[in-house]
Amino acid sequence: MVVSAATIAAAAGDRLAARKQALDAARSASGPPARQAARFAYVGSFATSIRGARGEGLSAYRIDPESGRWARVQLLSNVVNPGYLALDPRRPVLYAVQPVANEVSAFAINDQTGELALINRRPSGGDDPSHVAADPAGRFLAVANYVAGSVEVLPINADGSLGAPTDVVAMKGELGPHRTEQPGPHPHQCQFEPGGRFLVVPDKGLDRLFVFRIDGTTGRLVPADPPFTRTRSGAGPRHIAFHPTLPYAWVINELDSTVTAYRFSAAGALEPMQIVPSLPSTYTGNNTGAAIVVSPSGRFVYASNRGHDSVAILRVDESSGMLSPAGWESTKGSTPRCIALDPAGTRLFAANQRSDTIVEFDVDQATGALAATGRIVVANTPVCIVFR
Repeated sequence: MVVSAATIAAAAGDRLAARKQALDAARSASGPPARQAARFAYVGSFATSIRGARGEGLSAYRIDPESGRWARVQLLSNVVNPGYLALDPRRPVLYAVQPVANEVSAFAINDQTGELALINRRPSGGDDPSHVAADPAGRFLAVANYVAGSVEVLPINADGSLGAPTDVVAMKGELGPHRTEQPGPHPHQCQFEPGGRFLVVPDKGLDRLFVFRIDGTTGRLVPADPPFTRTRSGAGPRHIAFHPTLPYAWVINELDSTVTAYRFSAAGALEPMQIVPSLPSTYTGNNTGAAIVVSPSGRFVYASNRGHDSVAILRVDESSGMLSPAGWESTKGSTPRCIALDPAGTRLFAANQRSDTIVEFDVDQATGALAATGRIVVANTPVCIVFR
């Protein structure tokens, strides 16, 4: 029997509608999923003159449960240029990449005080590690090396320490057209999708999104089929964020200041559906896209703009994964390299790299709108925030 493409598409639409209906029913029956309030925040800050930085290292903050104010409880100034951070999903452990040292470090977290203690360090497998991510099962850590153009896999031991690398894979492909920003492969992130079956690597230099599985026995990266998706030429894909339950993903493109919506298949294929600007149409200055996050409800996507110095608020149509602009909010500072939502999704924090501030915003759960609370954490050259 021959099945038409229209029949296949209709069946896929029916499955998506049924999935959404079940999700909506669960929401209406029990409300939003309960999420524990963050007790601690960890901030990585660039510190070396090569990056024009003024940071001091890796900082741990305690968050007051009543006032929401942050109080720094520890500064690890010997952790030079900590860039992106990641929490172990199974253990009280924090991982940090150090681009100058070309290392990735594991730190034990004291659950009472929030303080950190070094467990061990490993080479990152290449120059300038830019991102780190632990798989949802807590078995492997992936590291993206921006300048080297590679991704390394490290096994996570029972105590959270990092083992010897099981794989290092070079990103390959045709270079993008930007003469200075795309001189070679530049994987800027390595991100596991929520189910943990696939690792997606946005490569800014090659205008590609690479997709891998990790072999659970060998720890080696296995290319998906297809192994990558091309972006628009010169887009410079930087970071990807996934819907928590539905098969959608969104990518912030650094060089052309856009966000692309993708359908993410069960086989790991990324199908582009839409491209929207991350900037308002009235802005005529220079800009680069930076960070992207999705609300725990899956109803809103937030993307940061460096130049316009704003957060784009994008509403998600959960029946299609398409985005529509819901507004822009100033980050009250310069160069928001990182934005982060607290675990409950009730507050968003913008790390303004060049104005040395972390600015807090309340999140309207109905509209997605952001409103500055007036609370500002002074932190020199902040580049990443994670919560526990």
